[in-house]
Amino acid sequence: IVDHYVTGSVSRISPEAPVPVLVHGAERIVPGGAANVAANAAAMGAPVLLVGLVGPDRRADELRAALSGFEGITLDGLVVDPARPTITKTRVMSGRQQIVRIDAEDTRAPAPAIEARLLEAALEAVRRSSIVVLSDYAKGVLSDAVIAAVMAAAHDVGVPVIVDPKRRTFEAYRGARLVTPNRRELAEATGLPDTTDAEAVAAAAAAGAQFGGDVLVTRAEKGMTLWRQTGDVLHVAAEAREVFDVSGAGDTALAALATSLAAGEPVETAVRIANAAAAIAVGRLGTAVVTRAEVAAALDRALPQEVAPGSLVSRERAQEIVAGWRAGGASVVFTNGCFDLVHPGHVSLLEAAAAQGDRLVVALNTDASVRRLKGESRPLQDEAARARVIGALRCVDLVVLFDEETPLETITTLLPDVLVKGADYRPEQVVGADVVRANGGRLVLVDLVAGRSTSSLVAKARQ
Repeated sequence: IVDHYVTGSVSRISPEAPVPVLVHGAERIVPGGAANVAANAAAMGAPVLLVGLVGPDRRADELRAALSGFEGITLDGLVVDPARPTITKTRVMSGRQQIVRIDAEDTRAPAPAIEARLLEAALEAVRRSSIVVLSDYAKGVLSDAVIAAVMAAAHDVGVPVIVDPKRRTFEAYRGARLVTPNRRELAEATGLPDTTDAEAVAAAAAAGAQFGGDVLVTRAEKGMTLWRQTGDVLHVAAEAREVFDVSGAGDTALAALATSLAAGEPVETAVRIANAAAAIAVGRLGTAVVTRAEVAAALDRALPQEVAPGSLVSRERAQEIVAGWRAGGASVVFTNGCFDLVHPGHVSLLEAAAAQGDRLVVALNTDASVRRLKGESRPLQDEAARARVIGALRCVDLVVLFDEETPLETITTLLPDVLVKGADYRPEQVVGADVVRANGGRLVLVDLVAGRSTSSLVAKARQ
């Protein structure tokens, strides 16, 4: 879709009819619809393969030119349909006020030969992608056959599919991991209200039953509600911001969501990132593109001021902070231990770990966890003291506690880019290494300082 803006000023009413007279000022062309999703995803740092239909016209050339300004978008999947125009939405604006919108479109299904070319391009893109986004604007492109073929191809190669829906029911999206309706689309698909959080959850569950996946409801001023097939629910409040224009905000949120999931973020973190991106978009006039740096800055502003380098935070808070780091392009390193009496061997390990990436998270065993591992005489220092000492080291960015015998749950929650342990472990012995590698990360084993251990210090003190 091409979003065409005509701007000017209005100071009088026409003598010919009771309509305003716009004095023409300027015009601009920006990508809309699926092209806007692609532009936003590229601005957030993702390589994009764009597939869709355009006409043999000037608007298609303008769309390609607009998209060429974004690094990383491949346009080979744009198929020319000689029987239809490039869909164009012309918005006539006076200042920030939209006077009228003019749509030029043909929503009939394409000819079989054109659909075959479209499907060929789509299936090739699926094979080359880590996530697939179906931006269904009900313009005749995403037929039942196209959707089914894309779903099957994605399933065959293990690629998740996200759908921005426009259908009255979601059965055609069976096989999608996530569908992202707004309030109107959810109501049309389920016949249920979503005024309250409880109603939104019930409606999302009904929608999820139609296609078998998770549902993220974008609820405007009420924020977002994520319902999962597991029954888990997440409500994310809308960020307080002056709303100038909602045009394309859903596309921005969809791009942020898909980009985050493709990067390996948990869906809950991806939803928070999408919410932050949408808040930026609605504060701008017209269809807007939001960059990764802008989202990172918004997430940083959302962090409490008291969270300083080396702070001890909850696992859930750490997940949010790590999401903000990643949105800004930072890599995250993780290591863990009891760190009861900190000695040069510990410091050497932590400095070596910090050198593996941009941010270092250290997970400490709680006192109860240490006792289960080391016996009733340990720890010598309680968890608060140990966290204070570790957090004071310049190389440590964040400290979390875990009460389990291993840090597996914490690693699964944070999904670090690099997992670091001492070289006294063999790779197959390192808890969480398989999780990190499956997410595209790596394991690093660091040489230890000989003769340095808490146990030896304790033994020496008792002599």
